[in-house]
Order: sequence, then C-alpha cells, then structure tokens
Amino acid sequence: MSRSPEIDSQIDAELAGLGSAATGGQNRMAALIVCGALAREVLALRDKHGWEADVLGVPALLHNRPDRIPGAVLERIQEACAAYDRVLVVYGDCGTGGLLDRALEQEGVERIAGPHCYEMYAGHEFDKLMAEAPGTFFLTDYMVRSFDHLVIEGLGLDRHPELRDDYFHNYTRVVYLAQQDDPALQARAQQAAARLGLPLTIRQVGYGALERRLEAWFE
Repeated sequence: MSRSPEIDSQIDAELAGLGSAATGGQNRMAALIVCGALAREVLALRDKHGWEADVLGVPALLHNRPDRIPGAVLERIQEACAAYDRVLVVYGDCGTGGLLDRALEQEGVERIAGPHCYEMYAGHEFDKLMAEAPGTFFLTDYMVRSFDHLVIEGLGLDRHPELRDDYFHNYTRVVYLAQQDDPALQARAQQAAARLGLPLTIRQVGYGALERRLEAWFE
C-alpha cells in the first residue's frame, strides 16, 4: 500500500534541507525509520559518527493521530526490508498505547528504547524533572522550531486564544530540553513559554540517551 501524497509531502517538508535522507534504495547497510520530530538530530548523529545508514522519515504530525502511527511505520518497514540489511525504528510509543510495539514484534523489527523523545534526550533526568513538577510541558529543538504550527495552530489557539487556559491550566512550567546551545532557539523557547503563560527552564541535554542508544545499536 502506497502512502498518500499528503503523507509524502509532510515527510519531504520535515526532511528538506537536513542533508541526505532516504536515498531510494541504494542498498546501504542500515535503515533508520524515524519520527519526523527526531529526523534532524538522527541525521546529525549519523553524519557525526559516520554510520552507514539512510534515514526514512515518518511525519511528526501523526502525533495528532497516534492510531495512525503503527500503520505508517509498517509501510516504511516494508519498503526498508527490501533494500537494507538492518532496520531500526527510532520512535517512542508516542501515544499508541503499545500498538506500535506489538506491530514491530510481529515484524521482528527492533525499536530504540524509550517511551518518547523527551526521555530519549533527557535520560534519567526526565524522571527527576517530572518528580519536581508533574505539570511540566516539554520542548525540544524541534518543538521550538515548530511551536506555532504544532501547538498554536494544531490546538486552534490562533483562532481561539481564549482556549489557552483550558488546555494548559494543569501545567506549571515549560522545560526546554535543548539539543543545541543556540541563543536564537532559546529566545524562541522563551517566547513560546510566554505565549502559554508559563515560566521557562532551559536544560542543555544535547542528544543525550538517544545518541548512546544509537551508538550501542551500531556497535
């Protein structure tokens, strides 16, 4: 089953300008099937470590419809298994309620450890942050760059700003788990927190456990 043009355009938009991603079957050793929210960072890690792998994206916007994530990932797996020796899914559970892991088990394909990208970046610190303040809204570099599209437009706050307090009244702070030490992104994170009416804490975590787990897989 082929993907819809809408899905393909989302993938193209998310991976555009990030360097070489899916190469269309050059039979390289490994394929990394990644959530679009992790694509930039996974490409950077691949290039940093020189891993022989292609990055095959799945649209990050599917987080708004997590029931569609397993099917979209399985489509990528079917494509990848015909062209690559090894396949790894770089995804959290991401609200699928275990459906993604059950689908991967049936296919015999491994998923990188971690419930979501926040834990992948922060590692053990994620649990500490949640223990400090359960009402924490997390940002990553991707979330900061895409805040208007994912949060403001995605929740309809551009049309109904009065709904902000309904959505976020249980949150007490924003924690930005920064991959890059970028003043421009930090400023945008501050603006995002202000739009939510919440204080901001910045934690410079880099690629965190995501890098360590990928390194272990490629050993």
